[in-house]
Amino acid sequence: MPQPNLPEAAHADFDSMLSRKFGKEVANYFSGSRLNRVSFLRTNHSFLSAALKHPSTSLLLLNNLAPLAKDPTRLEYASYKDVRPLIGDDPYLKTEEETVSEFNSTVTTPQLLFLGLDETNTQGLEWTIYKGSPFFALDVTPKGSFEAKANALIRNFEARGLIFIEGRLHMSLPAPEAAIYAQARALLDWNARNPYCASCGQPTLSIQAGMKRICPPKDMASFGNFIGSTPSSAPTDRSACITRKSISNLSFPRTDPTVIMAVLSSDSRRVLLGRQKRWPKYWYSTLAGFVEPAESVEEAVRRETWEESGVILGRVVIHSTQPWPYPANLMIGAIAQAILGGEKIALKHDPELEDARWVGLEEIREALRVSTGGLGEEPEEGYKEGNLRLPPSTAIANQLLAAVVGGFLRELPTI
Repeated sequence: MPQPNLPEAAHADFDSMLSRKFGKEVANYFSGSRLNRVSFLRTNHSFLSAALKHPSTSLLLLNNLAPLAKDPTRLEYASYKDVRPLIGDDPYLKTEEETVSEFNSTVTTPQLLFLGLDETNTQGLEWTIYKGSPFFALDVTPKGSFEAKANALIRNFEARGLIFIEGRLHMSLPAPEAAIYAQARALLDWNARNPYCASCGQPTLSIQAGMKRICPPKDMASFGNFIGSTPSSAPTDRSACITRKSISNLSFPRTDPTVIMAVLSSDSRRVLLGRQKRWPKYWYSTLAGFVEPAESVEEAVRRETWEESGVILGRVVIHSTQPWPYPANLMIGAIAQAILGGEKIALKHDPELEDARWVGLEEIREALRVSTGGLGEEPEEGYKEGNLRLPPSTAIANQLLAAVVGGFLRELPTI
């Protein structure tokens, strides 16, 4: 399957002091969304209600995080009318305060997210000074008290010849659609993973159009602190929770920073690549790892490189970043250089890699031309068995290697 084009960087043609100094910005796959998230409107239920019902509104449906699509290259969107039997007439009819005060942990509702406004649509919703077609995401995974309705909705779409794309990675979508899918998947996954408060263990409630979960002080269930509670005619007080008394990062979606680095030799003629045992033969990539608490990005690059390969790094420069919704990473791409005398490879520390080796720039340049692809994909036409294979253009590793062989390190004019 052909690799999709990458997104355009914002204002790519705008000349500026920074672009002359550092070159044009690089936008990676899963970024470059056309949606304005207008995050400050997520608490405005009047806006959310109008947005949900507008004729230009699109809803991306996900079943067990698999998106609704026509085929692996085209998402399919639902309308408010399509999902009304599942979500009801207006999930935003009551204010956020009323929703919290009427919380009932015995009732499950489908998770609904507001993603943003597509301002390129001139026929979209007009709300004060903002205009665009609204985008939502809806988790239709059958469960709890809406299982039957969700199953009926799924059968309805499948009867139209549509599919929910299975599989862990979806990297064949056009870049604008991939960015919308990434946002929806990451947020729905976070909500699904956090039905209980991380502080006190009691059931949580989704608010702010899916961007926050809170631990309500009262519950309409008679035993609101326990699984299997029964409905009650009046709310009962719940156990105390520290999240109600102070600002808590437990209540918001998490993003886990990850470093990924193209490491140059001290003479700038070779690049360090590694491979895991489970990867296809001859398939290598740049090194990567998680940023740990109280660690800078540069320190994480140096630490992970040494732990995995034994190579000691000097200067580290950040190149670009990539959202990675599996489940919620931000890949921070860097280009780094080994110090003289620190290039010896030693795999005796962290056993993550099966092999690591230094590869010449010309070999990488050729591999980028004819032998890139995903882990489960066949090499491109022109590939010779035994030659180096590299990740596809939709992976930031590919962009880092392309930058290195494409002259990223050439001297640029000063500001």
